[in-house]
Amino acid sequence: MGLHLLPIDAALKIASSLQASDICSLGCCSRFCKQLCDSDYLWESLTRERWPYINVASVSSSSTLAQSPISMGWKSFYIQRHIEISRRAQAAVKFIEQYSPSSPIEGGDYLRTIVGLWDLKLSFIDAQMVLFKPHLNELLNLVGLHYCQSWLQVPGNEIIEALERCKISERQVSVKWWKLGRWFYGFRMRDEQQTRRVSLAALIAEEGEDVLEVLSRGAVNEVLRVQVSVGEPFASN
Repeated sequence: MGLHLLPIDAALKIASSLQASDICSLGCCSRFCKQLCDSDYLWESLTRERWPYINVASVSSSSTLAQSPISMGWKSFYIQRHIEISRRAQAAVKFIEQYSPSSPIEGGDYLRTIVGLWDLKLSFIDAQMVLFKPHLNELLNLVGLHYCQSWLQVPGNEIIEALERCKISERQVSVKWWKLGRWFYGFRMRDEQQTRRVSLAALIAEEGEDVLEVLSRGAVNEVLRVQVSVGEPFASN
């Protein structure tokens, strides 16, 4: 049975189960489908699902999104916001991509990249769309994972599902950190050095908790320095 044969409420209910790209494709099928898929009901739901923090009352005062969804329509608002967030997130992508596999990124620069994503208020869906891509540098995948886990507080099982869906769960990164040497009978021992090569999926599991904790804290307290690499574990460093 075609959607045009259903009551409008039933047709909207079915369409509301689709993703934005699928709704856009459906809207090309017929005049009825186009009218259905342009509905504010669908696009408001998609907008609030993707950006649950959004405050419609204050959107009109934003410097990057001068119009509110009330004045421009929810579909136009969704598309404009998607384009703007994708454009601004590319700054983080370009920053990470300047590092070659043989050039590790320092922990401070790594953490500043994640803070930049937080300033953009990227959602979990945004992070997946921008950073969970298999053709990107593994460091970008890691940044997206870490941002979702530590800043957005997304449950681990949901992150694992996203990693597997995007086919990046088995990609690996190397993390190296230096810890202040322990005191032994009044003498401080040599600084300790640890290197771990771990998959993205393992970072979310219990076996990778210590690595993710080091990445979250950076060079602080007993940790003197942190580096992250996508190549072999710092063979040339």
